[in-house]
Amino acid sequence: MRKRIKKIAFIILPIALGVFLIWWSLSTLSESDKFEIKNALENANYFWIFFSLFLGLLSHLSRAYRWEFLLVPLGYKPRFMNSVFAIFIAYFINLAIPRAGEVARATAISKYESIPFEKAFGTIIAERIVDVIMLLLIIGVAFFYQFDLLMELILKKIPKDPIYLVLLGTLFVFIAGLAYFLILKSNSIFFKKIRNFIKGLLEGVKSVFSMQKKWAFLFHTFFIWGMYLLMFYTVSLALPETSNISLGVVVTGFVVGALSIATTNGGLGTYPLGVQQVLILYGIASNPALAFGWLMWTAQTFMLLLFGGISLLIMPLYNRKA
Repeated sequence: MRKRIKKIAFIILPIALGVFLIWWSLSTLSESDKFEIKNALENANYFWIFFSLFLGLLSHLSRAYRWEFLLVPLGYKPRFMNSVFAIFIAYFINLAIPRAGEVARATAISKYESIPFEKAFGTIIAERIVDVIMLLLIIGVAFFYQFDLLMELILKKIPKDPIYLVLLGTLFVFIAGLAYFLILKSNSIFFKKIRNFIKGLLEGVKSVFSMQKKWAFLFHTFFIWGMYLLMFYTVSLALPETSNISLGVVVTGFVVGALSIATTNGGLGTYPLGVQQVLILYGIASNPALAFGWLMWTAQTFMLLLFGGISLLIMPLYNRKA
């Protein structure tokens, strides 16, 4: 009974949080704010929106092709379209149930390509490890690229008295030492999981460099994430207020948006607000920033709903004819 309650809460709570954030965001807007945002959405250049969807489609096709590099060494070569269908089904399911998409993807490819579920699922986990590493690299780039701005913001919050800097440095050393002890030395189940996660990341990196077509795999990995960044940038061209944002804003906004997707189902409610706060930080007015966040999130979600729904319908028909 308790497990069932946890499963239901795991599904419902992120959706409830997303709906609450949407309600809260709209409730804080004045009538003039709503009119300004509506006007921005109606007058956006939708050529760039649809072009961003094309870039997103390329990234998903590349992901399907990259998957073969992990399956072929195991002795399986699925039909390309089945890989594409399975990937879109995974994204579609993830919009409703977080992380259930990976299971649905492995189930779909297992059913129609006779690939054992556990082997298909293992390759998906390996992919996810590589993608996590890529996201961490982009976060690192965002941090170092915007280091001066971040330090300026941090220093504004710190009093000028040197004693505060000494206390801050002492606190940092204490937290670093505590983290080292807990993560590397503690026998707690929670911290063991963290150690195993880090170990899995390292093993994932090793497996990529030991595969036969590692350079092709790495090319597609960088291509996929490059398309993600370009999607963000091309949508910015749709609004006059965001059409001149710098590369640093693109990278930072993309990172915040990507992290918000893990908070609620597909970034429901959190994505527009997170991206808005980044753009405000860089001097863009609140309403155009929120309009951009909604355009970006809606475009991505529309693509996943459309192609995910089509894949659910067509995959059985495609394989029946085959």
